[in-house]
Amino acid sequence: MSDLDSEVLPLPPRYRFRDLLLGDQSFQNDDRVQVEFYVNENTFKERLKLFFIKNQRSSLRIRLFNFSLKLLTCLLYIVRVLLDDPALGIGCWGCPKQNYTFNESSSEINWAPILWVERKVALWAIQVIVAIISFLETMLLIYLSYKGNIWEQIFRVPFILEMINTLPFIITIFWPPLRNLFIPVFLNCWLAKHALENMINDFHRAILRSQSAMFNQVLILFCTLLCLVFTGTCGIQHLERAGDNLSLLTSFYFCIVTFSTVGYGDVTPKIWPSQLLVVIMICVALVVLPLQFEELVYLWMERQKSGGNYSRHRAQTEKHVILCVSSLKIDLLMDFLNEFYAHPRLQDYYVVILCPTEMDIQVRRVLQIPLWSQRVIYLQGSALKDQDLMRAKMDNGEACFILSSRNEVDRTAADHQTILRAWAVKDFAPNCPLYVQILKPENKFHVKFAEHVVCEEECKYAMLALNCICPATSTLITLLVHTSRGQEGQDSPEQWQRMYGRCSGNEVYHVRMGDSKFFREYEGKSFTYAAFHAHKKYGVCLIGLKREDNKSILLNPGPRHILAASDTCFYINITKEENSAFIFKQEEKQKRKGFAGQGLYEGSSRLPVHSIIASMGTVAMDLQNTECRPTPSGGGGGGSKLALPTENGSGSRRPSIAPVLEVADSSTLLPCDLLSDQSEDEMTPSEDEGLSVVEYVKGYPPNSPYIGSSPTLCHLLPVKAPFCCLRLDKGCKHNSYEDAKAYGFKNKLIIVSAETAGNGLYNFIVPLRAYYRPRRELNPIVLLLDNKPDHHFLEAICCFPMVYYMEGSVDNLDSLLRCGVIYADNLVVADKESTMSAEEDYMADAKTIVNVQTMFRLFPSLSITTELTHPSNMRFMQFRAKDSYSLALSKLEKRERENGSNLAFMFRLPFAAGRVFSISMLDTLLYQSFVKDYMIPITRLLLGLDTTPGSGYLCAMKISEDDLWIRTYGRLFQKLCSSSAEIPIGIYRTQSHVFSTEPHDLRAQSQVSVSVEDCEDTRETKGPWGVRAGTGGGSTHGRHMVGSDPAEHPLLRRKSLPWARRLSRKGSRHTGKAAAEWISQQRLSLYRRSERQELSELVKNRMKHLGLPTTGYDEMNDHQNTLSYVLINPPPDTRLEPNDIVYLIRSDPLAHVASSSQSRKSSCSNKLASCNPETRDETQL
Repeated sequence: MSDLDSEVLPLPPRYRFRDLLLGDQSFQNDDRVQVEFYVNENTFKERLKLFFIKNQRSSLRIRLFNFSLKLLTCLLYIVRVLLDDPALGIGCWGCPKQNYTFNESSSEINWAPILWVERKVALWAIQVIVAIISFLETMLLIYLSYKGNIWEQIFRVPFILEMINTLPFIITIFWPPLRNLFIPVFLNCWLAKHALENMINDFHRAILRSQSAMFNQVLILFCTLLCLVFTGTCGIQHLERAGDNLSLLTSFYFCIVTFSTVGYGDVTPKIWPSQLLVVIMICVALVVLPLQFEELVYLWMERQKSGGNYSRHRAQTEKHVILCVSSLKIDLLMDFLNEFYAHPRLQDYYVVILCPTEMDIQVRRVLQIPLWSQRVIYLQGSALKDQDLMRAKMDNGEACFILSSRNEVDRTAADHQTILRAWAVKDFAPNCPLYVQILKPENKFHVKFAEHVVCEEECKYAMLALNCICPATSTLITLLVHTSRGQEGQDSPEQWQRMYGRCSGNEVYHVRMGDSKFFREYEGKSFTYAAFHAHKKYGVCLIGLKREDNKSILLNPGPRHILAASDTCFYINITKEENSAFIFKQEEKQKRKGFAGQGLYEGSSRLPVHSIIASMGTVAMDLQNTECRPTPSGGGGGGSKLALPTENGSGSRRPSIAPVLEVADSSTLLPCDLLSDQSEDEMTPSEDEGLSVVEYVKGYPPNSPYIGSSPTLCHLLPVKAPFCCLRLDKGCKHNSYEDAKAYGFKNKLIIVSAETAGNGLYNFIVPLRAYYRPRRELNPIVLLLDNKPDHHFLEAICCFPMVYYMEGSVDNLDSLLRCGVIYADNLVVADKESTMSAEEDYMADAKTIVNVQTMFRLFPSLSITTELTHPSNMRFMQFRAKDSYSLALSKLEKRERENGSNLAFMFRLPFAAGRVFSISMLDTLLYQSFVKDYMIPITRLLLGLDTTPGSGYLCAMKISEDDLWIRTYGRLFQKLCSSSAEIPIGIYRTQSHVFSTEPHDLRAQSQVSVSVEDCEDTRETKGPWGVRAGTGGGSTHGRHMVGSDPAEHPLLRRKSLPWARRLSRKGSRHTGKAAAEWISQQRLSLYRRSERQELSELVKNRMKHLGLPTTGYDEMNDHQNTLSYVLINPPPDTRLEPNDIVYLIRSDPLAHVASSSQSRKSSCSNKLASCNPETRDETQL
């Protein structure tokens, strides 16, 4: 730098002060030249060219003037024909007139009537003026468009026609006798057509740039037909002056009859010139018209592919939304249309689909249905082009839905396309609300500006994680976000299907409390009080609220939250309050009191309407002012919350439940500060003997794998684990464990199988390590990955306790055994991206389904949750080829689909039990957000993806035999609200069921399906399908299981003889071939045990080969004789059954830490046990 400074010479003295005062005069004497640009446009010719040709608006005016001149010449020709009469004489101007009469017998033609016409002086003067103007304009345009080849300009058809129609008139000025010379001015119609084409093109360029070519082509075709008819009419009329002297109307009639190929024959040309003209005109029509029609058909086909336009007039008078997708599949389209139009408010909306690919055949067929053809418009185009966005009238749209293509192999590339589409729409229409679907969580922050964003992998893994601790969470959320009236399965004879279908109609709604009939009377009361009494009185479940001055939604803010009239309440119900009727009948109340204790499942009647829509609260609950005295947790799943009160609990009187207080009383609640209370995590010496206890801390994960993850307080390790210690199947210098048994986990494992360790997998771990999960119930998590995880992912998970990974595949038995599958309660199989590129679209799940079916056979006791790409493939999960019950469910599904149900797949047993899940079923979450903008925040709170201070979380509680004194769901609601301020929202019910192999229909009750236990006592009453009436939901392992010891099989075969005799005594109802087939099928079911034994030996041999102990493998403990389903917000009089799992929204333990600090130590000892019913039994490995 110093060298450069030294090279710069100092300024001379004259530049120092004089220049500041007078300016630099020396610059005026420099050799500077002023340069002017575009001087070529300043010439006279260029100015004329700019005005006549280049400028769009001025050239449009010139062409419009030219078009008007041509139409005027045609009009003047018609006037001349009407004024001319050949009978008055024929001749040149100033010559004597000669009369002419046509003689049919003579073959000679008199050419005088053809060459000469009668033209008035005034008419001649006007035609001459018009001809001069046209001639000058033509010559000027020839001069301006001259490019060096004059002959190219001269031999153009428009120039030749101009010369024919203008030069003769100019000559007549100088030679008067030619003023009556016939000039074919009617040919100017073709020049008018040419001017109209140019005018329309300029008009579209200058004003309406997005107009399609379809209008232009239709206009050109119409003008061509009009010119042909006009030319033929005028030509035949003039030539027939030497024949029959036809009028203009008669000639027009003849041309129409001829060109339409009708040909009546009443009017015919008499002389050969007119006949020759007819031949020429027909030949021209045969050549020109097909070309025009071909162009029109081509444009029509192209328009059908591209979808045309959505007119601005319609956009301003109608409401429409835009759906932007990469490729439109029929399933995606029908899910969107069914969910979007399920809301009554959206019936008048139009859907404009903007897709870059050509319309699929199935999509085309669906959009031709009148139901959709009037409301759905398909446009082929790209969201990155402003022209296509203008065609879709994006700036006038009510909303724009941008969906990702989840079938792409490269999901990151699919997200990048979605991001660009969102940016393009936001740039073009900044006021249009955006609803964006993103696949990978690391790309979510790019579309943070959108009003609503749903990240697929975030929701997917969080839902799969909750499935492990709250069974069937995926089914619960799926049913909540689908619009339904609860009419599915109401015609089925199965009680569980009617109940399950009816409760599936519950959705989340909102209402302002001051305007609500449900909650208005609870103003100034606690949230818990309002939730219980609203459920008791109306059957609605209040789950959360939002303050007027706060945008955050709070789920179950707790009993200390006092309701205000300005609060927005969120509740679960069959329908929203505005569509509900409130019937207050005292007689009905008195009538219902006598039946309050009867269960909902007794009898075959349908659910009472008042229990579903406007339940009047007739549940008999003792609301005496008795204190709830919690006892320490026992063996019951509910712990102290559901403990039987010590008073009023004996004799015939039903035990009483403490009332729910209007204002919170700290003495009746069980507060707990999870940050300071360590009593739940203390382990007795008998539990941790020989094991080193690692103290966990609660804090926020230090390393988030992607931007935009919601911070969640979690259980963390005090010191990050080394990466080598995260490998489950390989020892390191810190420990020598090489299999799951060596670790000695107290709780059973959760195994998740995925292709790669993506950032979405981080959301599987966080809900399972959240601070509100008790430490003693944390399940070890094993990630079974096809590919080795990268350094960034390991850095993110190394702070979580008991999280390990292993390289392997779910289709490899050795990998499953090494990762400890026999010590696991839950196995989650995530969908693999590499399988999504199958040649046949629905075959993308083939490998996953077959692998899961294999594991289902090898490990019957394992709870397997599978993610599929296509929901229709869930019928293959746990497939039983000869199971007649599954076949009957398939028929039920088809009937529901024919009835127009959006949840036809809900009766499939794997889905009802929460064993299978498809992320596409959550697409409706984005669609519902258009009407319910709170659905995405509520779903994220339920899944644990977001943690708002003061908001509760979803958990579950198991009902044991000791808890059945509560009897009904309504009393359970009261007990939970009064003791622990928890809000139940549903039940997960498991019932024993025998799957028969006899073909039958669901409408006919099976009388031949019996179980082994049924044979021991045939006097017990049977319910439908051979299930004991009144037994309710059996245990998870079923009541009809036989011991797993192989030595018991001979005993089982010895018992088959008396069992067959019992069947023979029942055989009077089944005669002939049907009874014989039924007995043979029952015998085959007994011998099927040998197949399971063979599979058991296979697994044990592999374990021995791998050096793993075979203890703990129980091949006979399965779920094959049970069915499970979800009941969302059941009526208050629903009977509780053993092993019911109740979904709860538990209030935030940290919401009122300061106010409850005095009662922490006394209350934490009475805290509820875990919400994980499947892993309560300790497993010493």
